[in-house]
Amino acid sequence: MRWALVKVSLAVTVMVVVAFAVPLGLVVKEMARDRAFSNAERRAAGLAPVLAITTDREQLERAVATTDDGAEGRLAVHLPAAPGEAGGRGEVIGAMRASGEDLATTRSLGRATIAEVSGGSVLLQPTAVSSGQVAVVELFVPEGEVTNGVATAWLVLAAVGIALIVGSVAVADRLGLRMVQPAQRLARAAHELGEGKLGARVREEGPPELKSAAVAFNSMADQVVQLLANERELAADLSHRLRTPLTVLRLNAASLGSGPAADQTRAAVEQLEREVDTIIRTAREAKPQTLATAPVAGCDAAEVVRERMDFWSALAEDEDRKVRVAGVERPVRIPVARPELAAALDALLGNVFRHTREGTAFSVDLHNGEDAVIILVSDAGPGIPDPAAALARGAGSGRHGSTGLGLDIVRRMAESTGGDVRIGHSVLGGTEVRIWIGLGDRAVRGPGRRGRRRTR
Repeated sequence: MRWALVKVSLAVTVMVVVAFAVPLGLVVKEMARDRAFSNAERRAAGLAPVLAITTDREQLERAVATTDDGAEGRLAVHLPAAPGEAGGRGEVIGAMRASGEDLATTRSLGRATIAEVSGGSVLLQPTAVSSGQVAVVELFVPEGEVTNGVATAWLVLAAVGIALIVGSVAVADRLGLRMVQPAQRLARAAHELGEGKLGARVREEGPPELKSAAVAFNSMADQVVQLLANERELAADLSHRLRTPLTVLRLNAASLGSGPAADQTRAAVEQLEREVDTIIRTAREAKPQTLATAPVAGCDAAEVVRERMDFWSALAEDEDRKVRVAGVERPVRIPVARPELAAALDALLGNVFRHTREGTAFSVDLHNGEDAVIILVSDAGPGIPDPAAALARGAGSGRHGSTGLGLDIVRRMAESTGGDVRIGHSVLGGTEVRIWIGLGDRAVRGPGRRGRRRTR
Protein backbone atom coordinates (compact mmCIF):
# COMPACT_ATOMS: atom_id res chain seq x y z
CA MET A 1 0.00 0.00 0.00
CA ARG A 2 2.83 2.38 0.86
CA TRP A 3 4.57 2.02 -2.53
CA ALA A 4 1.24 2.14 -4.35
CA LEU A 5 0.53 5.54 -2.79
CA VAL A 6 4.03 6.73 -3.74
CA LYS A 7 3.58 5.61 -7.34
CA VAL A 8 0.17 7.25 -7.64
CA SER A 9 1.49 10.49 -6.15
CA LEU A 10 4.52 10.40 -8.48
CA ALA A 11 2.36 9.88 -11.57
CA VAL A 12 -0.10 12.61 -10.63
CA THR A 13 2.64 15.12 -9.78
CA VAL A 14 4.54 14.44 -13.01
CA MET A 15 1.39 14.98 -15.05
CA VAL A 16 0.66 18.24 -13.22
CA VAL A 17 4.24 19.48 -13.67
CA VAL A 18 4.25 18.63 -17.36
CA ALA A 19 0.83 20.18 -17.87
CA PHE A 20 1.89 23.49 -16.33
CA ALA A 21 5.67 23.72 -16.79
CA VAL A 22 5.81 23.03 -20.54
CA PRO A 23 3.21 25.66 -21.53
CA LEU A 24 4.78 28.10 -19.09
CA GLY A 25 8.21 27.50 -20.63
CA LEU A 26 6.82 28.14 -24.11
CA VAL A 27 5.21 31.35 -22.90
CA VAL A 28 8.54 32.47 -21.41
CA LYS A 29 10.28 31.75 -24.73
CA GLU A 30 7.71 33.73 -26.66
CA MET A 31 7.91 36.62 -24.23
CA ALA A 32 11.71 36.73 -24.61
CA ARG A 33 11.37 36.81 -28.40
CA ASP A 34 8.75 39.58 -28.24
CA ARG A 35 10.94 41.56 -25.88
CA ALA A 36 13.96 41.26 -28.17
CA PHE A 37 12.13 42.43 -31.29
CA SER A 38 10.28 45.16 -29.40
CA ASN A 39 13.64 46.55 -28.38
CA ALA A 40 14.83 46.17 -31.97
CA GLU A 41 11.84 48.13 -33.27
CA ARG A 42 12.52 50.89 -30.81
CA ARG A 43 16.16 51.15 -31.87
CA ALA A 44 15.30 51.00 -35.57
CA ALA A 45 12.76 53.78 -35.11
CA GLY A 46 15.64 56.04 -33.99
CA LEU A 47 16.63 56.61 -37.63
CA ALA A 48 13.16 57.69 -38.74
CA PRO A 49 13.75 61.43 -37.97
CA VAL A 50 17.00 61.42 -39.96
CA LEU A 51 15.41 59.71 -42.97
CA ALA A 52 12.53 62.17 -42.86
CA ILE A 53 14.99 65.08 -43.24
CA THR A 54 17.61 63.78 -45.65
CA THR A 55 18.64 60.87 -47.81
CA ASP A 56 22.22 62.06 -48.26
CA ARG A 57 24.52 59.07 -48.03
CA GLU A 58 27.27 60.74 -46.03
CA GLN A 59 24.87 62.09 -43.45
CA LEU A 60 23.10 58.71 -43.16
CA GLU A 61 26.42 56.91 -42.78
CA ARG A 62 27.37 59.22 -39.91
CA ALA A 63 23.94 58.67 -38.34
CA VAL A 64 24.25 54.88 -38.60
CA ALA A 65 27.81 54.95 -37.25
CA THR A 66 26.75 56.90 -34.14
CA THR A 67 24.36 54.13 -33.04
CA ASP A 68 25.50 51.08 -31.07
CA ASP A 69 23.95 48.70 -33.59
CA GLY A 70 25.65 50.53 -36.44
CA ALA A 71 29.03 50.41 -34.72
CA GLU A 72 28.61 46.63 -34.22
CA GLY A 73 27.62 46.14 -37.87
CA ARG A 74 24.06 45.12 -37.14
CA LEU A 75 22.26 48.12 -38.67
CA ALA A 76 21.64 48.88 -42.35
CA VAL A 77 19.49 51.36 -44.29
CA HIS A 78 18.02 50.43 -47.65
CA LEU A 79 17.26 53.66 -49.58
CA PRO A 80 14.68 53.60 -52.34
CA ALA A 81 15.76 53.90 -55.98
CA ALA A 82 15.97 57.39 -57.41
CA PRO A 83 12.89 58.68 -59.25
CA GLY A 84 12.94 57.57 -62.85
CA GLU A 85 15.39 54.71 -62.11
CA ALA A 86 13.36 51.76 -63.27
CA GLY A 87 14.26 48.48 -61.58
CA GLY A 88 16.81 50.18 -59.36
CA ARG A 89 17.53 48.65 -56.03
CA GLY A 90 18.63 51.87 -54.41
CA GLU A 91 21.58 52.38 -52.11
CA VAL A 92 22.45 50.33 -49.04
CA ILE A 93 24.15 51.91 -46.08
CA GLY A 94 25.60 49.47 -43.52
CA ALA A 95 25.90 45.67 -43.39
CA MET A 96 23.14 44.05 -45.40
CA ARG A 97 21.83 40.60 -44.44
CA ALA A 98 18.24 40.53 -45.69
CA SER A 99 17.40 39.30 -49.15
CA GLY A 100 15.81 41.47 -51.83
CA GLU A 101 12.64 39.45 -51.62
CA ASP A 102 12.28 40.19 -47.91
CA LEU A 103 12.82 43.89 -48.62
CA ALA A 104 10.21 43.91 -51.37
CA THR A 105 7.73 42.15 -49.10
CA THR A 106 8.28 44.73 -46.34
CA ARG A 107 7.80 47.65 -48.74
CA SER A 108 4.62 46.10 -50.16
CA LEU A 109 3.14 45.39 -46.73
CA GLY A 110 4.10 48.78 -45.30
CA ARG A 111 4.82 47.36 -41.82
CA ALA A 112 7.71 45.80 -39.99
CA THR A 113 8.58 42.21 -40.79
CA ILE A 114 11.02 39.68 -39.41
CA ALA A 115 13.16 37.47 -41.57
CA GLU A 116 15.39 34.57 -40.56
CA VAL A 117 19.05 34.88 -41.49
CA SER A 118 22.23 33.10 -40.58
CA GLY A 119 23.01 33.55 -36.87
CA GLY A 120 19.70 35.13 -35.93
CA SER A 121 16.93 37.27 -37.38
CA VAL A 122 16.61 40.70 -38.99
CA LEU A 123 13.94 43.26 -38.30
CA LEU A 124 12.90 45.17 -41.44
CA GLN A 125 11.26 48.46 -40.50
CA PRO A 126 9.75 50.56 -43.42
CA THR A 127 10.26 54.32 -42.95
CA ALA A 128 9.04 57.20 -45.15
CA VAL A 129 11.73 59.53 -46.52
CA SER A 130 11.54 63.17 -47.61
CA SER A 131 10.83 62.24 -51.25
CA GLY A 132 7.70 60.39 -50.23
CA GLN A 133 9.21 57.00 -50.96
CA VAL A 134 9.83 54.21 -48.46
CA ALA A 135 13.20 53.27 -47.09
CA VAL A 136 13.77 50.11 -45.06
CA VAL A 137 15.80 50.07 -41.86
CA GLU A 138 17.36 46.63 -41.28
CA LEU A 139 18.39 45.67 -37.72
CA PHE A 140 20.09 42.36 -37.04
CA VAL A 141 19.00 40.55 -33.84
CA PRO A 142 21.36 37.71 -32.83
CA GLU A 143 19.89 34.38 -31.70
CA GLY A 144 21.35 34.85 -28.24
CA GLU A 145 19.38 38.05 -27.75
CA VAL A 146 16.14 36.36 -28.85
CA THR A 147 16.63 33.51 -26.34
CA ASN A 148 18.09 35.63 -23.55
CA GLY A 149 16.80 34.35 -20.15
CA VAL A 150 14.91 31.40 -21.66
CA ALA A 151 17.44 28.79 -20.49
CA THR A 152 17.43 30.21 -16.99
CA ALA A 153 13.64 30.19 -16.91
CA TRP A 154 13.56 26.57 -18.07
CA LEU A 155 16.10 25.59 -15.41
CA VAL A 156 14.00 27.31 -12.73
CA LEU A 157 10.85 25.57 -13.96
CA ALA A 158 12.68 22.23 -14.04
CA ALA A 159 13.99 22.76 -10.51
CA VAL A 160 10.51 23.69 -9.25
CA GLY A 161 9.03 20.65 -11.00
CA ILE A 162 11.64 18.31 -9.53
CA ALA A 163 11.10 19.84 -6.08
CA LEU A 164 7.35 19.32 -6.42
CA ILE A 165 7.85 15.71 -7.48
CA VAL A 166 10.30 14.97 -4.67
CA GLY A 167 8.07 16.74 -2.16
CA SER A 168 4.95 14.90 -3.27
CA VAL A 169 6.77 11.56 -3.13
CA ALA A 170 8.06 12.34 0.38
CA VAL A 171 4.61 13.40 1.57
CA ALA A 172 3.00 10.33 -0.02
CA ASP A 173 5.62 8.12 1.60
CA ARG A 174 4.95 9.65 5.02
CA LEU A 175 1.21 9.34 4.57
CA GLY A 176 1.60 5.78 3.36
CA LEU A 177 3.79 4.98 6.34
CA ARG A 178 1.21 6.52 8.66
CA MET A 179 -1.40 4.23 7.15
CA VAL A 180 0.75 1.13 6.79
CA GLN A 181 2.33 1.07 10.25
CA PRO A 182 -0.99 0.85 12.15
CA ALA A 183 -2.12 -1.87 9.73
CA GLN A 184 1.14 -3.76 10.24
CA ARG A 185 0.84 -3.44 14.01
CA LEU A 186 -2.73 -4.68 13.82
CA ALA A 187 -1.70 -7.68 11.71
CA ARG A 188 1.24 -8.44 14.03
CA ALA A 189 -1.00 -8.24 17.12
CA ALA A 190 -3.56 -10.52 15.44
CA HIS A 191 -0.82 -13.10 14.75
CA GLU A 192 0.42 -12.86 18.36
CA LEU A 193 -3.10 -13.28 19.70
CA GLY A 194 -3.59 -16.27 17.41
CA GLU A 195 -0.36 -17.76 18.80
CA GLY A 196 -1.73 -17.52 22.33
CA LYS A 197 -0.08 -14.29 23.46
CA LEU A 198 -3.12 -12.90 25.22
CA GLY A 199 -1.37 -9.68 26.20
CA ALA A 200 -1.12 -8.54 22.56
CA ARG A 201 -2.68 -5.09 22.10
CA VAL A 202 -2.52 -2.35 19.44
CA ARG A 203 -1.88 1.36 19.94
CA GLU A 204 -5.08 3.18 19.06
CA GLU A 205 -3.64 5.68 16.61
CA GLY A 206 -3.47 6.41 12.90
CA PRO A 207 -6.25 7.20 10.40
CA PRO A 208 -9.79 7.10 11.81
CA GLU A 209 -10.60 3.79 10.09
CA LEU A 210 -7.49 2.03 11.36
CA LYS A 211 -7.89 3.62 14.79
CA SER A 212 -11.43 2.23 14.93
CA ALA A 213 -10.09 -1.18 13.87
CA ALA A 214 -7.47 -1.01 16.65
CA VAL A 215 -10.14 -0.14 19.22
CA ALA A 216 -12.27 -3.06 18.01
CA PHE A 217 -9.26 -5.41 18.11
CA ASN A 218 -8.33 -4.41 21.66
CA SER A 219 -11.92 -4.83 22.76
CA MET A 220 -12.03 -8.26 21.14
CA ALA A 221 -8.73 -9.25 22.78
CA ASP A 222 -10.06 -8.12 26.17
CA GLN A 223 -13.18 -10.17 25.63
CA VAL A 224 -11.10 -13.24 24.69
CA VAL A 225 -9.02 -12.85 27.85
CA GLN A 226 -12.12 -12.36 29.95
CA LEU A 227 -13.87 -15.36 28.43
CA LEU A 228 -10.85 -17.55 29.11
CA ALA A 229 -10.68 -16.18 32.65
CA ASN A 230 -14.37 -16.96 33.08
CA GLU A 231 -13.74 -20.53 31.96
CA ARG A 232 -10.83 -20.98 34.34
CA GLU A 233 -12.62 -19.34 37.23
CA LEU A 234 -15.75 -21.39 36.64
CA ALA A 235 -13.67 -24.57 36.59
CA ALA A 236 -11.99 -23.54 39.83
CA ASP A 237 -15.28 -22.61 41.47
CA LEU A 238 -17.02 -25.82 40.44
CA SER A 239 -14.04 -27.83 41.60
CA HIS A 240 -14.08 -26.04 44.94
CA ARG A 241 -17.74 -26.88 45.42
CA LEU A 242 -16.72 -30.52 45.40
CA ARG A 243 -14.92 -29.83 48.64
CA THR A 244 -18.21 -29.86 50.58
CA PRO A 245 -19.21 -33.46 49.78
CA LEU A 246 -15.56 -34.46 50.10
CA THR A 247 -15.52 -33.07 53.62
CA VAL A 248 -18.55 -35.17 54.45
CA LEU A 249 -16.91 -38.25 52.96
CA ARG A 250 -13.72 -37.59 54.91
CA LEU A 251 -15.61 -37.18 58.19
CA ASN A 252 -17.68 -40.30 57.55
CA ALA A 253 -14.58 -42.23 56.56
CA ALA A 254 -12.93 -41.21 59.82
CA SER A 255 -15.77 -42.89 61.72
CA LEU A 256 -15.36 -46.23 59.91
CA GLY A 257 -12.84 -47.46 62.44
CA SER A 258 -9.91 -49.64 61.44
CA GLY A 259 -9.52 -52.32 58.86
CA PRO A 260 -8.42 -52.69 55.25
CA ALA A 261 -11.71 -51.41 53.79
CA ALA A 262 -11.74 -48.36 56.06
CA ASP A 263 -8.11 -47.57 55.26
CA GLN A 264 -8.76 -47.88 51.53
CA THR A 265 -11.79 -45.59 51.80
CA ARG A 266 -9.85 -42.96 53.71
CA ALA A 267 -6.95 -43.20 51.24
CA ALA A 268 -9.35 -42.82 48.31
CA VAL A 269 -10.95 -39.75 49.88
CA GLU A 270 -7.53 -38.20 50.48
CA GLN A 271 -6.50 -38.94 46.90
CA LEU A 272 -9.71 -37.37 45.61
CA GLU A 273 -9.11 -34.28 47.75
CA ARG A 274 -5.60 -33.96 46.33
CA GLU A 275 -6.93 -34.26 42.78
CA VAL A 276 -9.56 -31.60 43.40
CA ASP A 277 -6.88 -29.31 44.87
CA THR A 278 -4.75 -29.90 41.77
CA ILE A 279 -7.67 -28.96 39.50
CA ILE A 280 -8.26 -25.77 41.49
CA ARG A 281 -4.60 -24.73 41.36
CA THR A 282 -4.37 -25.52 37.65
CA ALA A 283 -7.49 -23.53 36.79
CA ARG A 284 -6.76 -20.50 38.91
CA GLU A 285 -4.99 -18.37 36.24
CA ALA A 286 -8.05 -16.16 36.23
CA LYS A 287 -8.13 -12.57 34.96
CA PRO A 288 -10.36 -9.69 36.00
CA GLN A 289 -13.82 -9.94 34.53
CA THR A 290 -16.02 -7.40 32.82
CA LEU A 291 -19.16 -6.15 34.47
CA ALA A 292 -22.35 -7.91 33.56
CA THR A 293 -25.57 -6.00 33.18
CA ALA A 294 -28.16 -8.75 33.25
CA PRO A 295 -29.75 -9.05 36.69
CA VAL A 296 -30.18 -12.42 38.35
CA ALA A 297 -32.95 -13.55 40.63
CA GLY A 298 -32.33 -13.05 44.36
CA CYS A 299 -33.11 -15.46 47.16
CA ASP A 300 -34.22 -15.69 50.78
CA ALA A 301 -31.00 -15.63 52.79
CA ALA A 302 -32.72 -16.95 55.93
CA GLU A 303 -34.02 -19.99 54.08
CA VAL A 304 -30.62 -20.74 52.54
CA VAL A 305 -28.88 -20.39 55.92
CA ARG A 306 -31.38 -22.76 57.57
CA GLU A 307 -30.98 -25.30 54.76
CA ARG A 308 -27.18 -25.30 54.85
CA MET A 309 -27.07 -25.39 58.66
CA ASP A 310 -29.36 -28.42 58.63
CA PHE A 311 -26.81 -30.09 56.39
CA TRP A 312 -23.75 -29.15 58.45
CA SER A 313 -25.46 -29.72 61.83
CA ALA A 314 -25.46 -33.47 61.28
CA LEU A 315 -21.69 -33.42 60.80
CA ALA A 316 -21.29 -31.09 63.77
CA GLU A 317 -23.21 -33.51 65.95
CA ASP A 318 -20.87 -36.34 64.89
CA GLU A 319 -17.84 -34.23 65.91
CA ASP A 320 -19.47 -32.95 69.09
CA ARG A 321 -19.49 -29.33 67.93
CA LYS A 322 -21.86 -26.80 69.42
CA VAL A 323 -23.82 -24.89 66.78
CA ARG A 324 -25.77 -21.64 67.08
CA VAL A 325 -27.92 -20.01 64.41
CA ALA A 326 -29.57 -16.59 64.82
CA GLY A 327 -31.62 -14.19 62.72
CA VAL A 328 -33.23 -16.77 60.41
CA GLU A 329 -36.76 -16.57 61.80
CA ARG A 330 -38.04 -14.13 59.15
CA PRO A 331 -37.46 -14.00 55.36
CA VAL A 332 -34.49 -11.85 54.29
CA ARG A 333 -34.37 -11.09 50.54
CA ILE A 334 -30.94 -10.42 49.05
CA PRO A 335 -29.86 -9.77 45.42
CA VAL A 336 -27.78 -12.95 45.22
CA ALA A 337 -28.61 -16.17 43.42
CA ARG A 338 -29.43 -19.06 45.71
CA PRO A 339 -26.60 -21.33 44.46
CA GLU A 340 -24.05 -18.55 44.97
CA LEU A 341 -25.06 -17.93 48.59
CA ALA A 342 -25.12 -21.66 49.27
CA ALA A 343 -21.65 -22.07 47.78
CA ALA A 344 -20.33 -19.17 49.88
CA LEU A 345 -21.77 -20.61 53.10
CA ASP A 346 -20.47 -24.09 52.30
CA ALA A 347 -17.02 -22.65 51.65
CA LEU A 348 -16.93 -20.91 55.05
CA LEU A 349 -18.46 -23.78 57.04
CA GLY A 350 -16.24 -26.27 55.23
CA ASN A 351 -13.22 -24.24 56.34
CA VAL A 352 -14.46 -24.44 59.94
CA PHE A 353 -14.60 -28.24 59.81
CA ARG A 354 -11.35 -28.49 57.84
CA HIS A 355 -9.17 -26.14 59.87
CA THR A 356 -10.47 -26.50 63.45
CA ARG A 357 -10.37 -29.46 65.80
CA GLU A 358 -13.32 -31.65 66.58
CA GLY A 359 -15.50 -30.20 69.32
CA THR A 360 -14.86 -26.59 68.21
CA ALA A 361 -18.07 -24.56 68.36
CA PHE A 362 -19.24 -22.26 65.57
CA SER A 363 -22.19 -20.00 64.83
CA VAL A 364 -23.97 -18.28 61.94
CA ASP A 365 -25.76 -14.97 62.51
CA LEU A 366 -27.95 -13.17 59.97
CA HIS A 367 -28.58 -9.44 60.43
CA ASN A 368 -31.05 -7.56 58.21
CA GLY A 369 -30.52 -3.80 57.83
CA GLU A 370 -32.06 -1.07 55.68
CA ASP A 371 -29.35 -1.02 53.03
CA ALA A 372 -27.42 -4.22 53.75
CA VAL A 373 -27.61 -7.76 55.03
CA ILE A 374 -24.73 -9.02 57.17
CA ILE A 375 -23.88 -12.70 57.64
CA LEU A 376 -21.42 -13.55 60.41
CA VAL A 377 -19.73 -16.96 60.49
CA SER A 378 -17.79 -17.35 63.75
CA ASP A 379 -15.85 -20.19 65.34
CA ALA A 380 -13.90 -20.90 68.51
CA GLY A 381 -10.81 -22.14 66.69
CA PRO A 382 -7.26 -20.79 66.65
CA GLY A 383 -8.10 -17.92 64.26
CA ILE A 384 -6.37 -16.72 61.10
CA PRO A 385 -2.93 -15.17 61.68
CA ASP A 386 -2.96 -12.98 58.54
CA PRO A 387 -6.50 -12.03 57.41
CA ALA A 388 -5.24 -9.86 54.52
CA ALA A 389 -3.26 -12.76 53.06
CA ALA A 390 -6.23 -15.09 53.50
CA LEU A 391 -8.42 -12.76 51.46
CA ALA A 392 -5.85 -12.59 48.67
CA ARG A 393 -6.82 -15.04 45.93
CA GLY A 394 -4.59 -18.09 45.95
CA ALA A 395 -2.83 -17.25 49.22
CA GLY A 396 -4.63 -19.84 51.29
CA SER A 397 -4.17 -20.15 55.02
CA GLY A 398 -0.84 -21.86 54.87
CA ARG A 399 -2.38 -25.15 56.01
CA HIS A 400 -2.47 -28.46 54.23
CA GLY A 401 -5.37 -28.74 51.80
CA SER A 402 -6.01 -25.00 51.53
CA THR A 403 -6.27 -23.49 48.03
CA GLY A 404 -7.30 -20.00 49.07
CA LEU A 405 -10.29 -20.13 46.74
CA GLY A 406 -13.07 -20.47 49.34
CA LEU A 407 -12.79 -16.93 50.69
CA ASP A 408 -12.45 -15.64 47.13
CA ILE A 409 -15.81 -17.22 46.24
CA VAL A 410 -17.35 -15.50 49.26
CA ARG A 411 -15.74 -12.19 48.41
CA ARG A 412 -16.88 -12.21 44.79
CA MET A 413 -20.41 -13.03 45.86
CA ALA A 414 -20.45 -10.06 48.27
CA GLU A 415 -18.78 -7.65 45.87
CA SER A 416 -21.30 -8.48 43.16
CA THR A 417 -23.79 -6.51 45.29
CA GLY A 418 -21.38 -3.70 46.14
CA GLY A 419 -20.51 -5.27 49.49
CA ASP A 420 -17.34 -6.79 50.88
CA VAL A 421 -15.86 -9.42 53.18
CA ARG A 422 -13.83 -8.83 56.33
CA ILE A 423 -12.05 -11.18 58.71
CA GLY A 424 -11.69 -10.49 62.40
CA HIS A 425 -11.79 -12.09 65.86
CA SER A 426 -15.08 -13.58 67.00
CA VAL A 427 -16.67 -13.47 70.42
CA LEU A 428 -16.11 -17.24 70.54
CA GLY A 429 -12.38 -16.63 70.53
CA GLY A 430 -11.55 -17.70 66.97
CA THR A 431 -12.23 -16.32 63.51
CA GLU A 432 -15.19 -14.20 62.46
CA VAL A 433 -15.94 -13.77 58.76
CA ARG A 434 -18.32 -10.90 58.06
CA ILE A 435 -20.16 -10.93 54.74
CA TRP A 436 -21.65 -7.51 53.86
CA ILE A 437 -24.32 -7.84 51.13
CA GLY A 438 -25.56 -4.57 49.66
CA LEU A 439 -29.27 -3.94 49.16
CA GLY A 440 -28.96 -0.56 47.39
CA ASP A 441 -29.99 0.27 43.82
CA ARG A 442 -27.12 -1.62 42.22
CA ALA A 443 -26.84 -3.85 39.19
CA VAL A 444 -26.75 -7.43 40.45
CA ARG A 445 -24.17 -9.50 38.70
CA GLY A 446 -24.14 -13.10 37.78
CA PRO A 447 -21.86 -15.88 38.97
CA GLY A 448 -18.17 -15.18 38.95
CA ARG A 449 -18.60 -11.41 38.24
CA ARG A 450 -16.89 -8.75 40.26
CA GLY A 451 -18.65 -5.72 41.62
CA ARG A 452 -17.77 -2.10 41.04
CA ARG A 453 -16.07 -1.69 44.38
CA ARG A 454 -13.36 -4.14 43.59
CA THR A 455 -10.04 -2.63 42.63
CA ARG A 456 -7.95 -4.35 40.08
